[in-house]
Amino acid sequence: MSAILHIALGGNRRHGRFGAPPAVLAAAVAALDAAGLPVVARSTVHATPPLGPRQRRFANAVVAVATDLPLPTVLARLQAIEVAFGRRRGRRWGARVLDLDLIAAGLIVTPVRPLRAAARGLIVPHRALADRRFVLDPLIEIASGWRHPVLHLTARQLHARLRRPRPSAAKSP
Repeated sequence: MSAILHIALGGNRRHGRFGAPPAVLAAAVAALDAAGLPVVARSTVHATPPLGPRQRRFANAVVAVATDLPLPTVLARLQAIEVAFGRRRGRRWGARVLDLDLIAAGLIVTPVRPLRAAARGLIVPHRALADRRFVLDPLIEIASGWRHPVLHLTARQLHARLRRPRPSAAKSP
C-alpha cells in the first residue's frame, strides 16, 4: 500500500526553459511524476513574501504524492529534481529556481537530530511546518485533515493558530 507524502514546492527565480516561478512549479509537478512520485493532489500556486533578506516574492504550492519508496530515496529524488532545475545549495534565504521540501509523511516522525546534522539529513515532519503560512495555506487546500504526528493538530488547526492575532506585549507604566 502506498504512503501519502506531502511536498512543498517553492521558487522565486525564472527558469530559462520553463519561465516564471508558477510555470516552474507546474514543470516540477511533471518532474515528480516522471521520477516515480505520482502526484495525487496539488494546491493552487500562492504568491508569498520572502523570508529573510529582501528579494522577489515566491510562488509556493503543496502536492501529495503516493509512493512505497523509503524516505531517503524520496529525498534523493527531490534533490535530483532541484539540481536538474538549476538549484545551487549553500545560500540560506537565497533566491532559487526551485525548492522541494518533504514536509510530511503521514504519521511518520523521523528522529530529531541536532540542527547541524539535520541540515544534512531528513526531518519529518518538517521542523518549521507549523510556523510557515506559505506552507500551511496550500496544505489546507489538499489535506486540511492531515494531523501533525507530534503536535497532534490538524493542518486546519495549525493554520488557524498561525493566523490568530498575537497579543502585543503590554507596556508597563
